[in-house]
Amino acid sequence: METYNPYMSLPGITTEEMAVLHQATSSLTDNQKQSFFMIYSSKRKSPQDILIFTLLGFVGIAGVQRFLVGQVAMGLFYFFTAGFCFIGTIVDLINHQSIANEYNQKMAYESFNIAKMGL
Repeated sequence: METYNPYMSLPGITTEEMAVLHQATSSLTDNQKQSFFMIYSSKRKSPQDILIFTLLGFVGIAGVQRFLVGQVAMGLFYFFTAGFCFIGTIVDLINHQSIANEYNQKMAYESFNIAKMGL
């Protein structure tokens, strides 16, 4: 019999992200897991969103993807250098999945701490 997995409803979730989430929530109670899921799903960024915002760098607004993941200094640097003359934007286009995974892991840790405190 299959059990309901709420993480499957997250858009663009990878098996790596799923494993991190299962590991992060293994010590939580059911109420804490519900709280974790609600907090995490509101903070999480989809890799497709990162890809779309990276593509905006080619039409004049370079660095939006970096602002989206909280890297303000890097976003400003991209903005004022046209995405390192588009080279940085191309690299981010290739690595959009890892940018999203890195950000989502940070948000999972943050969400875990909030859910553990019971806020």
